[in-house]
This record gives sequence, structure tokens and C-alpha cells, in this order.
Amino acid sequence: MLALWRYNLRSLWVRRTTTLATTGGIALVVFVLAASRMLASGMRQTVSSSGSPDQALVMEHDAWSEGQSRIDHSVAGLVAAAPGVRRDADGQALITAESVVQMMLPSLTDKTRISTLQVRGVSANVFQLRPEVRVIDGRPIRSGTEEALVGKALVGRYPGLRIGEQIELGPSRRPTVVGVFASGGSSYESEIWVDLETVRSAFSLEANISSITAQLESPSKLDGFAEPLTADKQTGLSVASESAYYKKVSQGLPDVITILGVVETLIFSIGAVLGAMITMHASVAQRSREIGVLRALGFGRLQILTAFVVESVALGLGGALCGALLSLITPLLEFRCLNFATGQELAFRFTPTLRDLGLAVAAGAVVGGLGGLLPALRAARISPVQAMRA
Repeated sequence: MLALWRYNLRSLWVRRTTTLATTGGIALVVFVLAASRMLASGMRQTVSSSGSPDQALVMEHDAWSEGQSRIDHSVAGLVAAAPGVRRDADGQALITAESVVQMMLPSLTDKTRISTLQVRGVSANVFQLRPEVRVIDGRPIRSGTEEALVGKALVGRYPGLRIGEQIELGPSRRPTVVGVFASGGSSYESEIWVDLETVRSAFSLEANISSITAQLESPSKLDGFAEPLTADKQTGLSVASESAYYKKVSQGLPDVITILGVVETLIFSIGAVLGAMITMHASVAQRSREIGVLRALGFGRLQILTAFVVESVALGLGGALCGALLSLITPLLEFRCLNFATGQELAFRFTPTLRDLGLAVAAGAVVGGLGGLLPALRAARISPVQAMRA
């Protein structure tokens, strides 16, 4: 049986032109499937790395996102006094007030494209509550000054977002970029950070803020922390953990990418299966005498069927491995899309996983096997007598 399989596999090299064409089609199927799943994994990683379960986000009760929330600045005192808030060595509550707004900027790479970027007005202690954020170029902003930090996913892609340049927030507000920050691939890297008072003044939000973030003693303290804040209907507040908030506002994005990838894969798979089927049918037709000889030598129909299916699966695996290797280039690329829940454009990376690559390779093998099934049945039915007469 092994000799029969070696014969079938050698025939792939003999017919290398059609083999390469079919392999290319299967490689395309695997590439699309692997890339879409890697992008979805990158989106999930970006979402999961944004926010922390031991930090609570306080917003307006009917606001879906921070950009839609407007609460009175005096609420900060209520949040600081709520139970379960962690305090520093001086006994001060670890909370930070922020204002979140959107601004439109043209892309430097595509002048016809306008992007919505998120500007976050931050307080002086923002790095204390977000230790995962670090300045990788330049320096942090000084409180009370018109300075800005830019997430590394935005640097050089839009006008004014390089160190030393100015961002036009309003007619009289042009903060200067003094640094670039990274946050482990989270959605913060797609934001512009400016001093809180500068943002409030530029967007006429002097009486309001968007949210207050409080660091809790532990995630289990969330309910006790939220109870006094949400009980007072006059303040109109909602409370959620940061991780739950970011999961909520980003829900559906990875699923949409996965579904689109599967749909595209199915469309390409039909073509790849037909290509493999045509290749294998041609192979069977050209080798009918050889198949007749194999039957005359004692190889049964089931053995012939199995050998041709193995040949087709090998063809599929060859294309699958090529497509999987090609998909490993995608982590060098960056994908951008608009999060409709927040109105913010986010940057995502393709994140390869063994599970996604393995699934894509298995899909390629299945495509090859399906394409070779009917030709294998045809080969198994060939009569040795008729084949020798042909």
C-alpha cells in the first residue's frame, strides 16, 4: 500500500504545472481563513488589554460610551468617598477624572480619507492609575500646560501628530506634542492625551467631565463601590469595571471579521474544490492504463480509492502550508477600522495563534480531499480489462 501511495505522490511532481495551479487556489483559501482569524484574535487582544477588572468606570447612567457621557465634576467627591476605593500612602483616593471627545483629521497617506480620532483629557495622576501606559519617546505632559501625548498607533499618520508639532483642538487651543506612549497594544494607543483643563476649555466642557476612573481594593469590591453611586437617581450615574466597559463597546467587532472571513473562505473554497477536482479528473484520465495495471497486480478498489484521496489530501496540505506561511506576513501589517460604538478609529494587529493556523491548514486539507473524492471514485471503478484495451 505504501508503494501505491508513493506512486500517487510522485505523480503530483510529474504534473507540476496543474499541481502548482491547484496548490495556489488552496493556498488562497487558507490565507484568507488564517488572516481573518488572526485579525479577530488581534482585536480580542486589543480589547482584553484595555482596562482592568480592579478599576471601576463611572459615567452618565444612559451613556453607551465615554464620549457620550457628561457628568458634573463634583461627582469626583462622591466617587472618592465611595467604599472600596484604594488609597495611596497619603490616604488620597486613587481616582482620576477625564473628558473624552472626538475630532476629525485627514489621513496623510490618503488625503481623501477623514478619520475620527479620540482625544482624552487626562489628570496629573493618569499614569498612576494606568501603569501599563509608558512614554516611549519624548516626555509626559505637564499638568496645566497645552501639551499632548500621542498613542504610537497614530504617530505620523495624521497632521500634527509628531513630537514638536501642534494639534488644533480649537481656534485658540493648539497643544504641542511632547511625547509618544504605548500601552501594550490596547485601544489607548489609538488616542491623543491632552491635559484635562485644556480639553474642557477647547470643547466648552468646563462644567462637565466624561468619566471618573477609580482603582478598587479588589475586583470583588465593585458592587459595594457602585451601590451608593447608583442608588442616588439625581446624580444619574452608572458603574462598570473597566474591562467590562471595553468589552461592551467593542463587542461584535471580532465576530464580524470572523464571519466575513468565513464567508470569503467558503466562496474561495468552492473554486479551490473545483480546481482540485479538475486536476484529479485529468490525472485519472491520463493514468487510466496505469490504474488498470495496478488493478491487474492485485490492488483492490478500496486501495485505489484511498490512494487517490491521499494524493488529493497531499495536494491540499501543500497548498495549505503555503497559505499558512504566507499568512505569517500579516503581523507586519496594521488594520484600522471604526468602532461604531465609540466613534473612534482603532488600530489592530494580526495575532497568529497555533489554533488558528492549525484550523486553516486542516481546512486546506479538507478542500483537497473533497476535490479528489469524485475522481478517486472514478479511478476505483476502472476495469483493468477495459483500461488495458484503451
